[in-house]
Amino acid sequence: MVDVGAKPETRREATAECLVRMAPATLRALRDAELGKGDALGVARVAGIMAAKRTSELIPLCHPLPITSVGVDFELLEDGVRIVATARVTGRTGVEMEALTAAAVAGLTVIDMVKGVEPGVWLESIRLLVKSGGKSGTWKRQPPG
Repeated sequence: MVDVGAKPETRREATAECLVRMAPATLRALRDAELGKGDALGVARVAGIMAAKRTSELIPLCHPLPITSVGVDFELLEDGVRIVATARVTGRTGVEMEALTAAAVAGLTVIDMVKGVEPGVWLESIRLLVKSGGKSGTWKRQPPG
């Protein structure tokens, strides 16, 4: 585990996303809350937040952080759901892994909630979009091309 004790505390933020792909009929059932399991996106939001808070228990050598905020948002697309998770902390190390974990676990939860309607639903493109704070400043994913 890297020693971050000498680093100054700064405000840090990271945003990550993932995509859950599914058929249009499954997406309609998700949107219209016709899955028989309740509010799938609400459950996925809570799962993502809980996962961010437990990232250091899931990823070896990841520092436990006093997270100040986690948000998980959803965008319904033609062929699935885009999940965007943002984590914030005032600390000595970044929150990239927490944002990535929140997005991934929220996506896995959506899969769990819709798998009875469509067993072949899948998760893709788990990636960091932006991070800020600390010595390295701000990093932003550049669009392809």
